[in-house]
Amino acid sequence: MSHQQLWAMALAALLATTAGAQQYVYPAKGQSPETQKADEAACKSWATQQTGFDPSKPPPPPAAAPAPPPPPTTATGTRPGAGVGGAAKGAVIGEVVSGDATSGAKVGAVVSRSSSRRQNAAAAQGAQQQQAAAQQQQQSATQQQQQSWAKARTACLEGKGYSVK
Repeated sequence: MSHQQLWAMALAALLATTAGAQQYVYPAKGQSPETQKADEAACKSWATQQTGFDPSKPPPPPAAAPAPPPPPTTATGTRPGAGVGGAAKGAVIGEVVSGDATSGAKVGAVVSRSSSRRQNAAAAQGAQQQQAAAQQQQQSATQQQQQSWAKARTACLEGKGYSVK
């Protein structure tokens, strides 16, 4: 998943959360604007106390798990020694099969370097996917907390005689 896709998902989640958080409060028992303002502040405080979540404070960024150190690579993206190890194996096989250790060594070195590059690329992609999954999980948890907070605030306001939609 690309960084652009991750940002687009984060923005969509934020917009959905913000739109879902919009509530309308009607003073069903004729409360004055001053009373309504005080009641809304009290219910905001109560909902925050009940849920442990304050929507006016952004959640902390997800704690990034320490990434394992990347494997050492050469300038071409292969493991150090990959070509040498492959050449040695290729030389043995080439000598046994066709009596030509030199050609076997060349083929073995190329194959080993190519395999090393693929393994390193797959490891890097796996790390990116894990990070994206952790970010998505954090966003989901924040959204759930926000929904719980909104329910608590609604319950408080309805208990004080307001209609909340």
